[in-house]
Amino acid sequence: MLPEVHLLAGTRPEAIKLAPVAAAMRAAGRVRPVLVATGQHPTMVAEALAALGERADVTLELDRSTGSQPELLSQLVRELDAHFTRTTPRIVVVQGDTTTTLAGAMAAFWRRLPVVHLEAGLRSGDLAGPFPEEGNRRMVAQIAALHLAPTPLAAGNLLAEGTDPARVIVIGNTVVDAALDVVCRPVAFADPQVAAVEAAAAAGEIRLALVTAHRRESWGEPLDRVLRAVRRLLDRYPDLWVVLPAHPNPAVRAQVDAALAGAQRAVVTDPLPYAALARILSRATIVLTDSGGIQEEAPTFGVPALVLREVTERVESVEAGCARLVGTDEDAILEQACRLLDDPVAYASMVVSTNPYGDGYAARRTEQAVAALLGLDRLPAPMPALLKPALAAS
Repeated sequence: MLPEVHLLAGTRPEAIKLAPVAAAMRAAGRVRPVLVATGQHPTMVAEALAALGERADVTLELDRSTGSQPELLSQLVRELDAHFTRTTPRIVVVQGDTTTTLAGAMAAFWRRLPVVHLEAGLRSGDLAGPFPEEGNRRMVAQIAALHLAPTPLAAGNLLAEGTDPARVIVIGNTVVDAALDVVCRPVAFADPQVAAVEAAAAAGEIRLALVTAHRRESWGEPLDRVLRAVRRLLDRYPDLWVVLPAHPNPAVRAQVDAALAGAQRAVVTDPLPYAALARILSRATIVLTDSGGIQEEAPTFGVPALVLREVTERVESVEAGCARLVGTDEDAILEQACRLLDDPVAYASMVVSTNPYGDGYAARRTEQAVAALLGLDRLPAPMPALLKPALAAS
């Protein structure tokens, strides 16, 4: 019987980044991957896995009432501990910095199960931002048996903290594997307006800006500043369309609808399924975002990103020149967006010749690293430092 490796996914980004790993493990045939949906965001996890041809092998159920972090963490630890008593995983893989990541690492550690941390080593240097993610990933780093860093910078963060170099390897980011996979699959847009905008952008008839602002620190006045900048961009560029998938929180959606009411060429949608979002991103001229995942995905498609945050743990994008921190200042957003839309040289300077996040082989390296931890192989060679950018599907 093949040794079981349990992959814990509680949020959409986790599902997206773990799906290629499950596929790589299944293809190699050395371990049995078990995708565990922890119940943190069950609908979004199921949708993201399905977009990549996967489904959860185990689905846990939570009974949440307050929605607080302590309630979520305690329920996740309880349910995961019970899961680990019913099953016999040899290794537990956690991804990123969510509450599922922290709970899964703790529950596995208490059961003396080796923890592999995928996307290890990201640091903003500020425990308050992003919160609670910065704290989560630092705590997981203390108990992980193997740290799979997406970039040399992330690996350097771990080494600077005293992590054993033998337990750190740069494998790239599996989000690149996922993005390249999903844009090659057929996409059915539920919203006909989004479908029409995507088709027009693909035909070169319009320019498209994707805007996402989902982080809690962006809500309220910061989001209003972003939306005012979006309106001004639409007023200035008659060939520009905006697709803005709004946060499902009713108050946030109402804020977006009110701020963009009557704005020409602004398409406000419900949250887009992953396949649809990736396709829109691949067609975009620019992206305005506070999302860490989109900061990683945009370079895959050669799309310049204006980051609606004051600091980012995805420093590689900024250093490579494919992302620029603009915060939520209305004038700063407008200035930098206009610079890209008006100046072909400035635009070309952000379509960089290297992809800081991966080459599409991170999942294979992850499979080999896990196999090595089980004594079935040697550790993979690290990801090459310089990578040609991946191109969007036609």
